[in-house]
Amino acid sequence: MLLAVQRLLDWVDGQHPFLTGAFDALRRGITRYPKTLMASLASLLIAGGGGAFAVANLGPDISDLPVVNITTPVDIAHIQAQAASLDLVDLQLTRTDTTRSADTPENLLRRLGLVDPETAAFLRKNPLAKLALQQAGRSVSAEVNSDQQLRSLRVRWLKNENDTFFQRLVIKRTPQGLEAALEASPMNTSLRMTGGTVARSLYDAADEARLPDPVINQLTQIFSNQIDFHRTLRKGARFSVVYEVLEADGEPLRTGRVLSAEFTNDNQQFEAVWFQDPGQKGSYYDMEGKSLSRAYLAAPLAFSRKTSGFSMRLHPIFQTMRAHQGVDYAAPTGTPAQSVGDGVVAFAGVQGGYGNMVIVNHGGNHSTVYAHLSRIQVKKGQTVQKGQVVGAVGSTGWSTGPHLHFEFRVSGVHVDPQKIIQMAQSTPISPAEKPRFNTLVAQARMQLQAAAQMRESNIQ
Repeated sequence: MLLAVQRLLDWVDGQHPFLTGAFDALRRGITRYPKTLMASLASLLIAGGGGAFAVANLGPDISDLPVVNITTPVDIAHIQAQAASLDLVDLQLTRTDTTRSADTPENLLRRLGLVDPETAAFLRKNPLAKLALQQAGRSVSAEVNSDQQLRSLRVRWLKNENDTFFQRLVIKRTPQGLEAALEASPMNTSLRMTGGTVARSLYDAADEARLPDPVINQLTQIFSNQIDFHRTLRKGARFSVVYEVLEADGEPLRTGRVLSAEFTNDNQQFEAVWFQDPGQKGSYYDMEGKSLSRAYLAAPLAFSRKTSGFSMRLHPIFQTMRAHQGVDYAAPTGTPAQSVGDGVVAFAGVQGGYGNMVIVNHGGNHSTVYAHLSRIQVKKGQTVQKGQVVGAVGSTGWSTGPHLHFEFRVSGVHVDPQKIIQMAQSTPISPAEKPRFNTLVAQARMQLQAAAQMRESNIQ
């Protein structure tokens, strides 16, 4: 600071030579008493700052100042013309619903927000419309204008459960009146992912996660050889799943295949991914490439309890000791019974004490029997796939209550089903396809991680 003062004195001395004597005396004072001069300057600055602070505090408090509202009108150019053009816009509204068994045309239209006697009469008389609306559960969408008048109506459904094309009935309003046309279009495939935590039962957890029943059934089949869902499923078990949904015009019609899944039960984690070698039948593998699938399902029912095994027992009706040549599964009437493997239906009908019975030939002299059914859902000569429903649990024939009697035969000889099922393994991945499999696994892990995050967010 002293150096700055000295430079200032030099500059002023140069501008005003007549003050040279006074500035020389001042320079000598700075050199002789530098500390005294610094203290004086500091006191002066502090006093000046304090004065400034005091002056600042004397100003008004901003919170005490009055609030002033200033309104500025905004002019919108051609506001009346814009409003008139909006009035000319014809809004198109789309509403969706599902057909019901007790529907009348008026009921269906009312749920879609329409009261339209003309359309109701058309739906009642037109043969294509009658055919499309006669079955419950079909997706319906209606396009309606701003005056609540029907523009078009679409009904979508599958002709057969495994179809990749869907049927679409289109009803349109034309200058000549309402017209109907039947179309067939390919379905689009989209991916869905979700997860859940078991608190009471697996099906309750699936409902909370909005997971369709066919998907949870696939999940139990995939891990049936690793997890005993009848006895060892623990509270707190967690699952994540990625699966296909087949859509028609953006509306889901049915679920497809589970593409990847993970299940954590009793501190053990199990993973699965779907993979198909070219020219081979696809199967599920763990992330290391080990096959999870067997040629046969572990059981013909997804959920049940085994009441009689393959052994000698006291016959419940005849009260004599007899060899029980199959396995009995207790389940409510109507529970779906599934073919444990791919095959061809050799018999579908009534046979003595078996009641309603289905026999499926699987090749290699293997066949399975499903007896005491309440109804049969396949025909002789029909090809069935592993997991396909062949009938429903009942109590026909020699039966004391609803259950499924299941047999496994090799060359016509009864054998213990569990021994055959445990021995039948699927074909492993070929070494040439392992790189493609590893790429698929990396993608599956990312998708399952996203599904797990969704599960955790649902819990929170």
